[in-house]
Amino acid sequence: MKQPFPFSAIVGQDDMKLSMILTAIDPTIGGVLVFGDRGTGKSTAVRALAALLPQIQRVEGCPVNSEKAEDVPVWVEMADKKISAAPTPVVDLPLGVTEDRVTGALDIEKALSNGEKAFQPGLLARANRGYLYIDEVNLLEDHIVDLLLDVAQSGENVVEREGLSIRHPSRFVLVGSGNPEEGELRPQLLDRFGLSVDVTSPTTIEDRVEVIKRRDAYETDHEAFMVRWKAENALVRTQIESARQSLHHLKTTDSALTDIAALCLKLGADGLRGELTLLKAARAFAAYRDDTAIGRDHIRAVAPMALRHRLRRDPLDDAGSGARVARVVEDVLA
Repeated sequence: MKQPFPFSAIVGQDDMKLSMILTAIDPTIGGVLVFGDRGTGKSTAVRALAALLPQIQRVEGCPVNSEKAEDVPVWVEMADKKISAAPTPVVDLPLGVTEDRVTGALDIEKALSNGEKAFQPGLLARANRGYLYIDEVNLLEDHIVDLLLDVAQSGENVVEREGLSIRHPSRFVLVGSGNPEEGELRPQLLDRFGLSVDVTSPTTIEDRVEVIKRRDAYETDHEAFMVRWKAENALVRTQIESARQSLHHLKTTDSALTDIAALCLKLGADGLRGELTLLKAARAFAAYRDDTAIGRDHIRAVAPMALRHRLRRDPLDDAGSGARVARVVEDVLA
């Protein structure tokens, strides 16, 4: 089985790659929504991100990836609770998935063979402390959207049916991708994504040729291609790990907070989630750049992805949301 296409080998799409790196540095940013045309590398980038994520410490065999032995849910039967390093989980949630597959349900095999009520964990258990990826997220059925909203809000999955009463932690970074021509995203779910980016096909011949070359090399000489990009991927992973360590030592000045509040106020962003997300994203970007304090350059770089999906629609403004944010950023942070 081939390894995923290397993250560092993706041509262009800098905003998309940066947004994913920022959520890897600070998962509390709240996930990423990537909208764009088909064939622009959305799914490729998400699956490639898994190779960059630092490993987590988890109890071996725990279905919810518990960090400590005492965190293992009571319904999990484990004799040995050995802790070891494991890859950060990246779980796909397919369209048409049933609610039982998402939340977990009664283990029918054990019920029939042993007559016991045992819980079979679902995708929300596997995604705990990792990533949950939904391709074509705008086509997701409403009842699954409602379920995800509840879990994203509480950080806990609750299953109450078929005589079961199960709870387990489910904290994950939500990543969604889709084509806007196929339908809009519900506002409640849209608000749950910390960052939002739009991707387009490459517009220059040079970039298109480079995309073709790299994809062809990946498919025809896979091993050599993976070796070629191993060092670049390792560098990004090291930067993510270093940024995680320095994240909470960064200085946040009152002037930076004033800039963030002024931006959101002038844009008319609903609520205060925009300010908080912009602060976290700017802090993660400063840590990634190995800077010691948040400055206007950091705020300017991440403001469009943190705020473009939080704007109220203006029927008198034909500019896209990204352009509106850029215009206000230049005005406020000139």
